[in-house]
Amino acid sequence: MSGRKKAVVALGGNAITKPGVEDTIAKFRHTRESLDGIIELIRDGYDLVVTHGNGPQVGNALLRIEIARGKAPILPLGVLVADTEGGMGYMIQQSLDNRLRDEHLDRPVITVITQVLVDPNDPAIAAPSKYIGQFYTETEASEFTLTRGWQMKKDSNRGWRRVVPSPTPLRTIEAGMIRNLVESGSVVIAAGGGGIPIYVDHRNWYEGIDAVIDKDLASALLAKEIGAGVLSILTSVDAVAVNFGTPQQKNLSEVTLAEIQGLYADGQFPPGSMGPKIAAAIKFLESGGDVVTITSFKNAAKALKGEAGTRIVR
Repeated sequence: MSGRKKAVVALGGNAITKPGVEDTIAKFRHTRESLDGIIELIRDGYDLVVTHGNGPQVGNALLRIEIARGKAPILPLGVLVADTEGGMGYMIQQSLDNRLRDEHLDRPVITVITQVLVDPNDPAIAAPSKYIGQFYTETEASEFTLTRGWQMKKDSNRGWRRVVPSPTPLRTIEAGMIRNLVESGSVVIAAGGGGIPIYVDHRNWYEGIDAVIDKDLASALLAKEIGAGVLSILTSVDAVAVNFGTPQQKNLSEVTLAEIQGLYADGQFPPGSMGPKIAAAIKFLESGGDVVTITSFKNAAKALKGEAGTRIVR
């Protein structure tokens, strides 16, 4: 069994797709550019699980389904999440394999298609709120509500979009396998896009559900399940800020769990931006984790040393 420190590193969606750049094979380049911090963590002796978002990618998968409607089978959302777990896992895995060989680091890399258990009676399922897919007109939205059973909501002033539930993750089905792989020295890519949401039906079988799981909450859960002391959330900003967008904006360097709980309760972190990351940090530390870092990709290792980003300690 490995004696190294365990960490879960959650990559934001912009590790793969950058704004204003066509979502093509160029994603490989973006993925490779995001790995410097992960390589540093491996050099520093961490055993890692890497998770990742999939928002733009699953949206594009839905678009392909819509374009092919009537000519190719309709796929449920859970299958599309699985597709992106595999495709994006492949890109991250190959890119990381190449970098590890360049750096003369002998660490195997493996991608695990990951299922995450949710409660079919979770209140979030009755009140879908997570926007997915493209924008539609109000007329189209009304039609799709009737003909496809979709739930539609207006997304600011840009149009109408489909909304799906985002239930709380309860258990990672493959957590034991992932823990064994990590402790054997493998770098594991798992819980892509928050994992495939499933529930247990009346037969005691696993079944998929049309929903999406927040990637950071899934990462916090998996970190707890594998016994990781560190959750590193990598995003597009260097640090968490309070009073964001005002003259009083201030970046946080190191804060305690109690302090971040108070700021969260005060509404400092909006649901559509930093809120889910802070919620995940709180859940992880409340469950026994040691430290959460939130920073940009390039500062992943520095943040754990207190030299950059935001550190939240228990």
